[in-house]
Amino acid sequence: MFPAIELFILFLATERGLSDNYQLLVRRNLEAFAEWLERVRGKGSPGEVTTDDLTDYLAERKRGGIAAGSARQIIVSLKIFFRHLAAKRHIDSDPADALLAPKPSMSLPHTLNEAEVERLLESVRPDRPLAMRDRALLELLYASGLRLSEAVNALLENLHLEEGFIRVTGKGNKTRVVPVGDAARKALEHYLRSGRPELVNPKTTSHIFLSVRGGKLSTSRVWQIVRERAELAGIEDPVHPHQLRHSFATHLLGGGADLRVIQEMLGHADISTTQIYTHVDERRLKEVHRKFHPRG
Repeated sequence: MFPAIELFILFLATERGLSDNYQLLVRRNLEAFAEWLERVRGKGSPGEVTTDDLTDYLAERKRGGIAAGSARQIIVSLKIFFRHLAAKRHIDSDPADALLAPKPSMSLPHTLNEAEVERLLESVRPDRPLAMRDRALLELLYASGLRLSEAVNALLENLHLEEGFIRVTGKGNKTRVVPVGDAARKALEHYLRSGRPELVNPKTTSHIFLSVRGGKLSTSRVWQIVRERAELAGIEDPVHPHQLRHSFATHLLGGGADLRVIQEMLGHADISTTQIYTHVDERRLKEVHRKFHPRG
């Protein structure tokens, strides 16, 4: 099992271009099953695995109190692994074909309203290099709906302020072009002209957002920046970078943007991922109705 798992992870990395985090999740799920299979069933080869083995393993994990979301991840990992082995004819048949993944629960993302976003952005006075950087970063996260990893990895050569767009590389190593709004463009111009040069050192790369030492800004530092700025803005609930992406999509949808356009800007491979924002918007409308209608 373990050599087959190793080759499959290599396939995910080299041929599918999937993220390190996804590879790690699949590896963890498959290796846990392989250990159980050897310990409980005395089997060590993918060709020996039966559907009963898989269902018994899942039943044991569920009795152990595993969450539905985690169970779904395990099932998906097993299904893509054995489907791959069957397609490559390493095994005669796919024992995971009959497995049914539980439906994911609808978890609506928490978003900031437009007033909160305004307070967050305006709380940063771009009068010093680091403040210029923070303002430009927050403006870009909200204006373009970038993932945190996309923002910290963004390069100068992929930023086209005159044309008003940025080219980023997202999940699955896929590249997309995203518009940059006027406010974000002005904040970036100010930072690039007056802030970033003060942070540069001989070892600095072409990353847009730099740390105080001139290196690429880390994701953990961005989390701290967003939290600190949100507190200064008087926003009570903890705020994380991804909420600006959620807010970007929700506010676009609320303003009448087409869901397909939002999907493209967010870099979602499947429209069903983007559709969660329709539920967020419906929830907001219901709250407004309940609050202001006399019989709400």
